[in-house]
Amino acid sequence: MMKALILAGGYATRLWPLTKNKPKSLLPVGNKPLIDHIIEKLNPLNLEIIVSTNKRFEKDFRQWSVGREIELIIEDTTSQEEKLGAVKALSEIMANLEEDLLLVAGDNLFSFDLSPMVDFYNVKKKIVTAIFDVVDPDLVKRYGEADLGPDKRITRFIEKPEKPKATTVGVGIYVFPRNSFHNVFDYVEKNNMADNLGALISWLAEKTDVYGYVFEGSWYDIGNPDTYLEANRFFIEHNISKNASIDRIAKVIPPCVIEDGVEILGRSLIGPYAYIGKGCLIESSDVSDSIIFNSTVIRDSTIWRSMIDENCEIRHLELRKSIVGGHAKIQRGE
Repeated sequence: MMKALILAGGYATRLWPLTKNKPKSLLPVGNKPLIDHIIEKLNPLNLEIIVSTNKRFEKDFRQWSVGREIELIIEDTTSQEEKLGAVKALSEIMANLEEDLLLVAGDNLFSFDLSPMVDFYNVKKKIVTAIFDVVDPDLVKRYGEADLGPDKRITRFIEKPEKPKATTVGVGIYVFPRNSFHNVFDYVEKNNMADNLGALISWLAEKTDVYGYVFEGSWYDIGNPDTYLEANRFFIEHNISKNASIDRIAKVIPPCVIEDGVEILGRSLIGPYAYIGKGCLIESSDVSDSIIFNSTVIRDSTIWRSMIDENCEIRHLELRKSIVGGHAKIQRGE
């Protein structure tokens, strides 16, 4: 037997101010929250799904989970300073499990099917981690470099290497057999890197057999604004709500997501790759490759590769590669 766990207990400080009052896993990507993309990949496996988050975002996840067969586990933290860290949270959940565990980090977005990895695990019955070739050696420095032997056993795993020798990295997807949990408990007892799953895998690979399953397709680690926008570009599907109002002289270039209650007025140009949240008003403005959260007003402005949080008002501005926090009012004189 196996259960699936999505770890979504972090505070995503690299995406502040967007994630200061909302969890990263519930940010919109395309036309659904990030976590829904992960759920869609888990559903074909017919596993019971656990989502772990923190006390600060408990209400958000309670609302999201209504009508879903999801078990929520809430860690008793409300700030970055208090958080357990991914590995410590994992160990506490493992302590109450009798099943094998498929773990997915809650900021992972990927296009590939997880079934072959689970099949591979069922043959090996050892710890398995997902592996992805990022091609660019500079990107490897952000992640964990994984070297595989002929049998796909990890022979070396270096977290954030200064001089990588390969372009294959560990992805935040793992399978742990029940009889390996004691290794994780041992790591937590002996190490201080409680928030680094890559460091855990590096340590485990030196102590026991850890295998890698190489995926092909697309993978995004939503750790910063650039990767968030890139993921939105890849996963967005053109969808305009029937409850949106768009002037005849406005133009929408697909793919875009335009949610309920949006008004697009005047000679506005929306898209491509634009997400416009519920209740927004866009007037005589161009918005492309950007994410606009709910109830924001944009007038006489150009927005490109930017993210504007909820309840903002932007007038007479050109914003490029910008992040605007919630409830901001910014304008330039006419």
